[in-house]
This record gives sequence, C-alpha cells and structure tokens, in this order.
Amino acid sequence: MTELPRKITDDPYGAAILIRRLITEQGAAYWRRYLLAFVLMGVSAGATAASAYVLGQVINKAYVDKDVRGIAILSGVTVLIFILKGAATYGHQVILSKISNAILANNQRRLFAKLMNESVAFFSERHSSEFLARLTSGAYSVTQVLSLLINALGRDLLLLIGLVAVMLMQDPYMALLGFAVAPPAMLVLRKLVKRIKGLAHNQFTGTADILETMQESLQGIRTVKAFTLEQTMRERIDASISAVEYNANKMARVSNRSSPLMETLGGFAVAGGLMYGGYSVVAMGATPGQFFSFLTAFLMAYEPAKRLARLNIELNSNLIGARKLLEIVDSPSSEPIDDDKPALQLTEARVELRDVTFAYRPNEPVISRMSFVAEPGKVTALVGPSGGGKSTLLALLLRFYDVTDGDIQIDGQSISTVSRRSLRQQTAYVGQDVYLFRATIRENIAFGKVGATEAEIVAAAKAACAHDFIMGFPLGYDTPVGEHGTQLSGGQRQRIAVARALVKNAPVILLDEATAALDSESEQQVQEAIEHLCQNRTTIVIAHRLHTIMHADAILVVEGGEIVERGRHDDLLRRGGRYASFFRIQHRDAGPLTLAPISATA
Repeated sequence: MTELPRKITDDPYGAAILIRRLITEQGAAYWRRYLLAFVLMGVSAGATAASAYVLGQVINKAYVDKDVRGIAILSGVTVLIFILKGAATYGHQVILSKISNAILANNQRRLFAKLMNESVAFFSERHSSEFLARLTSGAYSVTQVLSLLINALGRDLLLLIGLVAVMLMQDPYMALLGFAVAPPAMLVLRKLVKRIKGLAHNQFTGTADILETMQESLQGIRTVKAFTLEQTMRERIDASISAVEYNANKMARVSNRSSPLMETLGGFAVAGGLMYGGYSVVAMGATPGQFFSFLTAFLMAYEPAKRLARLNIELNSNLIGARKLLEIVDSPSSEPIDDDKPALQLTEARVELRDVTFAYRPNEPVISRMSFVAEPGKVTALVGPSGGGKSTLLALLLRFYDVTDGDIQIDGQSISTVSRRSLRQQTAYVGQDVYLFRATIRENIAFGKVGATEAEIVAAAKAACAHDFIMGFPLGYDTPVGEHGTQLSGGQRQRIAVARALVKNAPVILLDEATAALDSESEQQVQEAIEHLCQNRTTIVIAHRLHTIMHADAILVVEGGEIVERGRHDDLLRRGGRYASFFRIQHRDAGPLTLAPISATA
C-alpha cells in the first residue's frame, strides 16, 4: 500500500506549524469578516466588563450615597449595556458561523476534487469509509480549530482583559492575588495535552472503523441476509463501537481532569478575594462598591479563564482531524491532471498493443509481452480462464494503470502521450457489474454525455432495447433507480449501461463480460443492445460465454498473461486447441475432453 506522506508531525512544533498554516491558508481569506467579528467581540467584552463596573457604582449609590436617582440612571445604563452586548454577540456569532460553514464547504470540495484526481489503484488500496471520515470529521475539525482560536482571542481574551482592567481599577493587590492560581493550572494542563493527542487519533480511526463496518453491512445486505450474518455483523460493529466508546470515556476522563484542579484553585482564589476584600472594606476604608465590583469581575473572569486554560487541549483534539484531512490533500496525486498533453485525435480508431507487459507488484507480471491489433470498426474478443489478465487489458486501455513496458497506440498515437480525459472521452465501457448512480433513469443515461438532449437519451434507450421497459414504469424516464440501481433487474441495469455508452457515441467500445451474470432471456435482450452499440465501432469484448462472440472478427485466447491462440471462431474450432476445448465444455457436445497443450502464438 502506498503510504501517505506525513508533512505535519505529531510533535508540538508540528501542531504550531499546522495552526499557522490553517490561519494563513484558510482563515486569512476571510480576514475582513474576522476583523468585524473581532470588533463585535470587543464590544461584547467591553459591555460585560462595564456591567461589572456599573454594579459597583450601583452598590455605592445605594449603600454609601443613598442616591435613588443615581440608582435609576445606572439601572437604565445597565439595560443599554445588555442590549448592546446582545446585538454584538448575535453579530459575531452569525459572522463566525458563516465563515465556518464556508471553510467547511471549501475543504469538502477540496478533498473531493483531490480524490477525483486519484487513480483506481489508490482506491483499491483503501476503504472508502476512510475518506468519508476525512470528508466529514476532518473538514469539520479545521473549522473547529479556527473557531477555537478566534473565540479564544476575541471572546475570551478580550473579555478577560476587560474584566482584569476592572479588577485592577478596584484593587490591584487583590487582582494579583487572583492571578496566583494560573501557574499551577497551566503546568497540569500541559501534561494532559500529550495524552489527548493519542486518544484523539484513536477516536478518529475508531470512527472510520465504524463507518467501514456499517457501509459494508448495508451495501452487502443481501449477502448478510442470505447467509444469516446479522449477528456476525452486529458483533463486528459492536466491537468497533465499544472500542470508540471506551476511548471516548477515557478521553473524557483525561481531558476533564483539569476541572477539579481549576475549581479547587478557583475556590482558593475566591476565598482569598473575599477575605482580602472584606478586610479592605472593614479596616482599610474601601467602599462596598469596590468590593462588589471586583468580586463580580473576578467571578465573570472565571469562565473565560477556564476556556483559555483548556484551549490547548481542545486545539490538539481537533488538530488530529485537520491533520488527517491534509494528509490526503498534501499527498502527490496518483493520477495528476494532464490536460496540458495533446488530445487524442482519431481517424480510424485502430487499437494496437506492442509488447505490453504489466505488473501490479514488482516481478509479478499479469501481462507478458502481449501484442495484437483491434482493427477499426471490427469486434475483437478476448476469451480464456479467469485470472488470465483480460480485464487488466481493458484497465490499461483506459489508463487506470500505465503499462510497465511496451506501448498501447490508437491510430498511431501512444496513449501515454495524450491526455487521459481525451482518451476516455473516445471510449465507452460497459462491465459485468454495472454501476448506476442514485438518480433517475434519464440522469443515468445522460451521464454518458454532458449536455445530452432528450432526443439523444430516448434514441440511445431505444437502440439499447430499454425504451419499452422504461415507459412501462409510471414515471418513465424519471423513475429513480435506487442505490446502485437496486430498483431495476440485472438485465434492465445492463441495458441502461448500454444506453449510457450509446449516448456517448464513442468510437472505441470496451465490454467486460457484459452478459455473464444474466439469464438467457435477459442475455438475448442485452446482446441485441450490444450489437447496436458495436456497429461501425472498434470493439474489444471480454466474454466467457463463447456463443456471444462466435461472429467476432478476431478471437484471442488469453492465459497467464499471454495470447495462446488467435483467429476466427470456425478456424479456432478446426485447430482443436484451447478455444475448441472451452467451446466443447460449454456446449457439452463431446465425450471425455482433453485440453490441448498451451503454446504461445506469434
């Protein structure tokens, strides 16, 4: 498996680099809106601090000055302060929510675009649930990191500064007494961060495991039901859920260990403040208003101070998800966009393989020095036992993989020298396992050609022998096909796939056992649709049912990655070789059969 490069490590410097990168690459684009939110946070923080100061003045007006008119005025000022605070809070919350939503959407688009530029091999090495977790949790974590930072700076830090200013105005010595609890709290929190990183990583991977089991169970529900695997699947997902639950509980215990410490230290600070403040009023001539204003500011400062103290824990919890997202985004694309290459220009659509060798793994060739020509407008059939490399050939023609050695040419142009997009635009593929998207029949056919008209869609459906059964549905072409086309039969799905290939009108057709899984009646209908598809087009077809390719212009028998026989149907039968043996086995028209020895042909 190809390992994703880890550009951001798990050490503290890596965390700092990642935070700086998120700010510069993703947050900086919204700096004007962040600035406006920051100003509104400052207004909210100032209003909160002002309310603590006004309370002290009210106490003095009541207990010292006995000024009823002054109390009424200050009460009105308090109302205005809270109205201002409410408006400012609403404003910055809406602004920050819109920024977070935009960043979340951009990261999801960015990751999906990156995945669309990966090769087939990239996805064959990984489970799709891994990408779902990164698309959801990873993208959300990025927004959480930025939200934590702006809230820490704008809401909590500004509020704390305002309240500390009120405390210093009332009594600097008592304020310093309150700050004495900070150093021991920060020391303990720093130790907790290291454990949080590992637990957050386990939580992310555990969630991906749950998604994987859930996805496999639902997509394979027929197999699950047929083999009575319900209990087995429940046990598998229970194990994953239990592991995540255990890890989440452990994470909760570790991350919240700071709470008893913070509450205890806060209690000492409040008690100290009460003792010193009370002594100042009784023995040192301080006013009750000073004491109450200080105490109110001190109590209000407790929550933002606690959030700031826990900021490192919260950041590191979310940095794991952000790192997982960027691991994919940062990795070199396994199928980079090559639109700068020349487009494939077809005249005849003559396909030629020249000494092609290919191996998925080093020193384990699946195809060995294979050469043949698929003539323009003709049908070339590939037959032979499973595992011989036939489907791999189609994958090479579509450049899902690149050849290890040799060359594939179409009309004299090496497909490695033209853009993948232009190559794939000139080919239409229909496989045994047809994939239909969760959309209507019309939309699934139209996926074959961007901007396909209604007339083109209907004409393709008619040519694919699909129009009649489509019109038999109450909604006709607007009938939803369900997930993976489960609302349709196998034969109907195949004909929709043929219609999708027909509407593409590509000059090169690739068919991979398109009728292998169908009953005789459905096979006949699909075969008729395929005949329309192949007319006047260069066609390469893989078939196990040999009667479907009896009239092919050329038949190649492929075994062990080599062509062991080639010719037309009648010619190959007369030779009495491998093809004849396969044909007799399928038609049961001979007695005991002995397969001819394998010999490669030129």
